[in-house]
Amino acid sequence: MDPRAYWLGFNLVKGIGSVRLQGLLNYFGSLEIAWQSPPEAFQAAGLSSKVIENLVRVRGKVDLEAELEKILSKNIQILTWESKEYPRRLKEIDQPPPVLYVRGDLTLEDEWAVAIVGTRRVTAYGRQMAEELAGYLAGNGITVVSGLARGVDGLAHKAALAAGGRSIAVLGSGVDHIYPPEHRNLADEICANGAVISDYAPGTPPEGVNFPPRNRIISGLSLAVIVVEAGKKSGALITAKFAADQGRDVFAIPGNVHAPQSIGTNQLIQDGARPLLQPKDVLEALNLQQIQEYRAARHVIPSDEVEAKLIEILRTEPVHVDELSRAAGYSVQKVSAALTMLELKGVVRQVGGMQYVMAREVRAVYETGNRSED
Repeated sequence: MDPRAYWLGFNLVKGIGSVRLQGLLNYFGSLEIAWQSPPEAFQAAGLSSKVIENLVRVRGKVDLEAELEKILSKNIQILTWESKEYPRRLKEIDQPPPVLYVRGDLTLEDEWAVAIVGTRRVTAYGRQMAEELAGYLAGNGITVVSGLARGVDGLAHKAALAAGGRSIAVLGSGVDHIYPPEHRNLADEICANGAVISDYAPGTPPEGVNFPPRNRIISGLSLAVIVVEAGKKSGALITAKFAADQGRDVFAIPGNVHAPQSIGTNQLIQDGARPLLQPKDVLEALNLQQIQEYRAARHVIPSDEVEAKLIEILRTEPVHVDELSRAAGYSVQKVSAALTMLELKGVVRQVGGMQYVMAREVRAVYETGNRSED
């Protein structure tokens, strides 16, 4: 049976999240073995009687092969921690979702993503800022992430697509249950130029309790979170809290101190979020000004076998040109010339004393790319 089927099975069991699933993997060695084990084994693995009861009930009524086939037949991808396509940044957060359901495609381009979130009851000012920010970021090669909700979220998705960029929508329902319903066409457009994703199984309705937890995925996919407008109890503030906990940058748009929609953003700034005054401030703060150069370099290199060998050798720790020459098997002159070209492309950096490192941003992309080609 396809191993993903067992991930689907456990994902349907109430009470088994990332922590308990990791515990099962540690105890049994694989989810296939775990799924086929008797109840007493689950007790020994640390599951409570209530969770074991839920597991036994799901296991007795679900045909995993049929469930897998039904999902795949709807053109829904299933990504697990074991999938090479699973987003690298999301996997690094505390308790990443074990299973992601995806309509559309997640690509290497989405390594550079920024979330734009905010109130559903957006003002004219908030609309202007959301559209301006999303359009600017998308136009500069940044994937715009949001939650497909009414208001700021929907505006951000639309502006990113209108600018010819990519967007990712994270749902609080199954990816086959678009909410709000008036955003179904928008969801289809996002799938054609990005992805609609959820950690809730297909068929899950958009219940209120689902939305706060999904916000950790919005922030987890992103380098930073921008809150455009937010009331005192806005869900966007939950996303900002997740972002801060995950070590992401949090930006907030300053607003009228008397406007209800600006209470949350102004409070974020007071609490330490960065006030965002111009769209380019995001690129500067995250050192993303060279994103186009990084992407261009990735497409044009290696231009010869010397560059290819150096890329294979270089890491983020400094290596002297003489050592590179020995390891690559080329003369110092050839290696120096290739390093000069790679440095111009933004792929390597000289850190003094004729020592070179691979640019961290580029190294991350190459490692991700190599995994996707395995």
